[in-house]
Amino acid sequence: MRQRDEQPSTLGELLDTLAGRLRRVDLRLIDEARALWPSAVEPAIAEHCRVELIKDQVLIVSVPSGAFAQRIQQHTKSILGSFSTLSSGAPTSIKTVLREAEKPSESAR
Repeated sequence: MRQRDEQPSTLGELLDTLAGRLRRVDLRLIDEARALWPSAVEPAIAEHCRVELIKDQVLIVSVPSGAFAQRIQQHTKSILGSFSTLSSGAPTSIKTVLREAEKPSESAR
């Protein structure tokens, strides 16, 4: 964490940091994975869960609840089999992350 009396980072420093974080993430692969997702899982899972990224051959999927995470873990083998078409970029494991619940809009109150 920066001290208050330090100068802010330059744009170049921030871009270098971001590039380092994205180096292990192929953005084209994410689009392909998202296109495959509906055919790789049950319709309810496809509707409520989302492929976020593939990093270091780990498929990261956001889920709305632990129940969905459990269902994904139960079907890991078949899901990964569906992603084998991604060849060298294919994930070898799945990690689920709980997504924050959406807050109700002002008009719904």
